[in-house]
Amino acid sequence: MSFGRTDTSILGRWWWTVDRWTIAALLTLAGIGLLLTMAASPAVADRIGAEPFHFIRRQFIFLVPALTVMLAVSLMSPRQVRRLGVIGFGAALVLLVAVLFLAPEVKGSTRWLNIAGISIQPSEFVKPTFAIVSAWMFAESRLNPGFPGRAVACFLFVLTALLLLRQPDVGQTLVVTAIWGTQFFLAGLPIVLVVALGALGAVGAVGAYFMFPHVQSRIDRFIDPSAGDGAYQVTTALNALKSGGLFGRGPGEGRVKLVLPDAHTDFILAVAGEEFGIILCLAVLALFAFVVLRGLTRVMHEENLFVVLASAGLLVQFGLQAIVNMASTLRLMPTKGMTLPFISYGGSSMLALALGMGMLLALTRKRYGSEEFER
Repeated sequence: MSFGRTDTSILGRWWWTVDRWTIAALLTLAGIGLLLTMAASPAVADRIGAEPFHFIRRQFIFLVPALTVMLAVSLMSPRQVRRLGVIGFGAALVLLVAVLFLAPEVKGSTRWLNIAGISIQPSEFVKPTFAIVSAWMFAESRLNPGFPGRAVACFLFVLTALLLLRQPDVGQTLVVTAIWGTQFFLAGLPIVLVVALGALGAVGAVGAYFMFPHVQSRIDRFIDPSAGDGAYQVTTALNALKSGGLFGRGPGEGRVKLVLPDAHTDFILAVAGEEFGIILCLAVLALFAFVVLRGLTRVMHEENLFVVLASAGLLVQFGLQAIVNMASTLRLMPTKGMTLPFISYGGSSMLALALGMGMLLALTRKRYGSEEFER
C-alpha cells in the first residue's frame, strides 16, 4: 500500500497518520499466533474427538474479521472512538447481566453466552470499552469541574467489578481494576487517595482468597507446587521450555501439546518454547513490550486528556494480559486462565483485542488540524 503525502482521501490521510510500526508488530503477533495454533491445536483436537484442523480453521475464521475490525476502527476520530466505546460498553454490560441468568455453568463459573450458535465471552469486550468510557468520564471531570465525571467513573467501575465477580471472574476484575486505577492516577488522584486505594486493593485481594475457593486453590498450589493438577500443568510447561533450549526441538517435534489440555490457549508459550526455542519466546516478549512502549511514546506529548487516559487504559489492558499469561506459564504467579494477546486460540479474545488495538491506533494517529483533532 502506498499513498502520496498530498492524498487527502480517508485512506491517504490514515496511511500518513497511523502508527504503521505498531500495526506491523500486531500483525507479526497474529502471524506467530497462527503458526503456534497450527503446531499446538491438532493434538488438542484429537483429544476431544474433533478433526485435526478444527482449531486452525476456526482461528483463521476469527482472525480475518478481527483484523478487519482493527483496521476499520483505526480510521476513526477520537470522538467516533468515544461513541463506539459508549455503545460497546453498554452492550457489554447487558451481556454481562445476561450471562448471570442464561449462561451454562462450566467448572463453577458462568462466563459464556451462546448467541446464534456462536459462543461469546462478554467480559473480553467490557475491558477495552470500559477503558474508553472511564477515560471520557475522568477527562470531562477535569475539563468541566461541575461535571461528576469521577463519581460516574467510580460507579461504573464498581458495577462492572460486581458483575464480573458474580460469574466469578477474579482475573478479569483485576484487569479492569488496573485500567481504572491507572486512569484515576493519571487524571490527578491525590497521593492520600492513592495510598488509600492501594490499601483497599490489598484488602480486596485477601478477601478474594477467602471468598472464592478457586482463587484459594490456585494460590495454595502456587505456594506448594507439589499439590494439584494446576501444579502438574505448570511443571509440564516449564519442562517443555527447558527441553526446547535456545532454538527449540523443531516444528511439530514438541511433546507438551500431547499432554496439556490448554496447550493452544493458556499454555501456548510452552509450545513456542519447546518447538521454536527461547529465541521465539523472547521475540514475542519484545513485540509486546514494543507495542506498549511505542503507544506510550505516541501519547507522551498529547494535549487531549481523553486520548491520554484512553490510550493508557488500553495499553495497560494489553500489556497486563500478556504479563499474566506469560508469568503464569513461567510460574512467576498463580495460574490464571487468560489468553496471550493475538497468539492464543480464542474468538472472543481475538475480536475484543482487535477492537481495543484499533481504538489505540485511532487515538494515537498524528493530528495536524481541528478537523482531525476532535475532543
